[in-house]
Amino acid sequence: MAPHHLPFFLAPGSGTDTLMVIMGIFLVGTVLWVGTLYWKLHSLPERMAHKSQKLQLEFVAVLGLISLFTHMHIFWVAGLLLALIDIPDFGTPLRSIADSVEKIADAAPGEERATPQASAPPDKPDVVREREPSHV
Repeated sequence: MAPHHLPFFLAPGSGTDTLMVIMGIFLVGTVLWVGTLYWKLHSLPERMAHKSQKLQLEFVAVLGLISLFTHMHIFWVAGLLLALIDIPDFGTPLRSIADSVEKIADAAPGEERATPQASAPPDKPDVVREREPSHV
């Protein structure tokens, strides 16, 4: 009993609703696109820290996961700021200083000092020198 000239957006009584199929495909495509955009935006701090091979990559990754599961955006912002900031390397100079001090003191950690036996005269006992206490 429907008129013969229905508009294109109305489904005929026995046919497929073309507009609903098109909108369903559009909705699925939009959800996938927005999801991909969200994941790329969410992983932005980690990708920034990974590209520059920074020391704080692990911290940025953990902050990203925490923000993902807790929905607290402050962790994502903290990860982004940490990825942008270049933390100076304090370990290498301090390790170099420690190695130099060990060479100066002639004492490597875990090694015993070898005392030469041939240099001491046999009639005099070996004199044991005590080290000065460290002020560190």
